[in-house]
Amino acid sequence: MTYTVEKIGGTSMSAFDAVLDNIILRPKDPYNRVFVVSAYGGMTDVLLENKKNGKPGVYQLIAKRDDTWGEALAQVERQMLLVNENIFADPMSRMRADKYIRSRIAEAKNCISNILDTCRYGQFSLRHYLPQIREFLSSIGEVHSAYNSALKLKTLGINATFVDLSGWDCQKPLTLDETIAEAFEEIDVTKELPIVTGYAYTKDGLMKTYDRGYSEMTFSRIASITNADLAIIHKEYHLSSADPRIVGTDQVLPIGKTNFDVADQLASLGMEAIHPNAAAGLRQSGIQLQIKNTFEPEHPGTSISSDYNPETDKIEIIAGKEKVFALHLFDQTIVGQVDNVSYDLMQIIAEARVNLIGKEMNANSITYYLGGNEEALNKVLYRAEKRYPNASIKGRMVALISVIGSQIDTNKTLTKGVLSLMENDVTPIAVHSSMRNVNVQFVVADSEYQQTICALHKVFCLPQNEPQALTA
Repeated sequence: MTYTVEKIGGTSMSAFDAVLDNIILRPKDPYNRVFVVSAYGGMTDVLLENKKNGKPGVYQLIAKRDDTWGEALAQVERQMLLVNENIFADPMSRMRADKYIRSRIAEAKNCISNILDTCRYGQFSLRHYLPQIREFLSSIGEVHSAYNSALKLKTLGINATFVDLSGWDCQKPLTLDETIAEAFEEIDVTKELPIVTGYAYTKDGLMKTYDRGYSEMTFSRIASITNADLAIIHKEYHLSSADPRIVGTDQVLPIGKTNFDVADQLASLGMEAIHPNAAAGLRQSGIQLQIKNTFEPEHPGTSISSDYNPETDKIEIIAGKEKVFALHLFDQTIVGQVDNVSYDLMQIIAEARVNLIGKEMNANSITYYLGGNEEALNKVLYRAEKRYPNASIKGRMVALISVIGSQIDTNKTLTKGVLSLMENDVTPIAVHSSMRNVNVQFVVADSEYQQTICALHKVFCLPQNEPQALTA
């Protein structure tokens, strides 16, 4: 029998009835599987910060020494209790679920309060404690969803096992691999169904190392360490030819088959099929990854493997990122010294903790494409101007759109793409292709993001109309 390790995304977890019917209870035998669950949709955003708009959650309020963090944590608790109410019709099960999460949040609040009290003394700095606070706050979301899932399955007669990797009471932190190996040492997947927290406590700090991609790392390492036959990620959408919210749900097509090279290109744009480090683990272990739509269980989804190498050129997906900060430095005196300037700017970028998405350079200019919050990006611009006062340094918001495929003719793609954009009144700011024939990237004004996606998807991914025969 095939042994699978499966991850369920946050939006899917919020539709838990569909998860039960379409995923967990679908096969006659529910065992020989491990489920790694994310927090319910939006829960990590209110615990840390909103991933899309940067709105502060509990963690960011603590970091800013905003006294409203306690009320924000209380609001998180109310949201979690409301989730419990929707999941558990049985009052006894709901009471158990409520008691469990209330206890976790009370302990978290007490711990944070003690840290803040300690940091009132000059010898102690809150800055040194923030990474640990971020770690255990992030764990609360996954603990909540995993505990609830295991409890719900037990009420349905399934021998579910709640596997808490959060290290709440752990005295000695281990590596991620050691933590997983220890947790699964006595688990028999043929007779029990492990429901595992997406967050795992490690001595290096999973959040510190992988930020919001930590649950995929946990999922990937479990698959590798326990020798899974197949790894599956369940999402609320297919891995499709473009974002259906932009081009229309009736226009997109599931990719079907691709390789990890394409997954890496998507990750660089923040459109992760899987975190690149998690993908590397599966690739090295020879484990195929399947991306499935939670709400279309009959559909095979998209398989990602190392050995997929199409014989013909094919564009698989149009993916992009809007609100990218283009930092451009021009100075005619740096000819022959561009590498030194690049090193200085990379230090500035790294210290500001913004994401480097792309880079281009020539004899006397460098452009970095960066992602991050406005405050951090402005800090990069200010420090660059201060470091190179005689250079012309400009920053502007742009959008990056990539045409991606496992095997494409980048020259033809570049030409065809530029013509398509010009026909749709979009003038690219820059275009990039590389010797590795997997993607061509177009840089356009941020306001032209959706227009560019639609134009490129139409020309590359939709069946082209055959020219009509001329009539006499």
